[in-house]
Amino acid sequence: MATVDLEVNLGRLRLKNPVLTASGTFGYVREMAGFVELASLGGVIPKTVTLRPRAGNPTPRTVETAAGMLNAIGLDNDGLEHFCTHHLPYLRTVGTAIIANIAGESIEQFAQMAERLASEPGLAAVELNISCPNVSHGLDLGIDPAAVREVVSQVRARCALPIIAKLTPNVTDVVAIARAAADGGADAVSLINTLRGLALDWRKRRPILAYDYGGLSGPAIKPIALRMVWETARALPGLAIIGVGGIATVDDVLEFLVAGASAVQVGTTTFFDPGAAGRLVAEIGSTLANTGVASVRSMIGTLRSNRGPV
Repeated sequence: MATVDLEVNLGRLRLKNPVLTASGTFGYVREMAGFVELASLGGVIPKTVTLRPRAGNPTPRTVETAAGMLNAIGLDNDGLEHFCTHHLPYLRTVGTAIIANIAGESIEQFAQMAERLASEPGLAAVELNISCPNVSHGLDLGIDPAAVREVVSQVRARCALPIIAKLTPNVTDVVAIARAAADGGADAVSLINTLRGLALDWRKRRPILAYDYGGLSGPAIKPIALRMVWETARALPGLAIIGVGGIATVDDVLEFLVAGASAVQVGTTTFFDPGAAGRLVAEIGSTLANTGVASVRSMIGTLRSNRGPV
């Protein structure tokens, strides 16, 4: 069987293959070493880090839904300095690209954190979480094109690493937000973060989550994510895209690539199939080889509209 070239590019960031892990679903990576050959992945994205430690939201924080899950974790973490001193030394040893995911309470905080991370060796890129629906300030930046452009621009000015903006689907026009990120200097965008949703107990007349609302992920959001990836890829052909949302099978991966993503992030699937990301890397190669495709890059953005040119 012929060997398929799995290498992809996200702007300046080169990955050995298009499979990444989604922040918040893979811990700080160390926890997953017994389930996945980490070096086989295109890259890993540890849990979101904030400037100062956060306790997160009260429990219950998660609830299973008919086609996915709602979470309201609230960015529980031990802060940036703990990440740099405790987690980064291990992450440097795993043998694949390490992309730090950060969330700030202001534009200045994002820039400050990115500047600190840029001083640390071993990171391949920084992903900006400007779209978390589970904290009080989470969507403030991500729904305003001007704010998105400014936060990316300020980070770009103080951080030489490739910058990825993780965008919210909770907007009317995601292309406008993606364009603002590109104008600010983003190398890529991640589409999509979770959709704001609600689960309730009608007998108690109460939401199930202590935070009331949560972020919906899993198979239920895949069609929305595919649509947003395709819209953005057609409108902004020069911007690299990472597809996120409901990815569990090799067909899911290839659908996102054909729609215009250059890489994908595996998220909710990891909770019930911890080895999913590693399995998908192998399955991409074998599936494309069996169909006579020599390079995964040749698949990216090849989706054609039934309505003809748009």
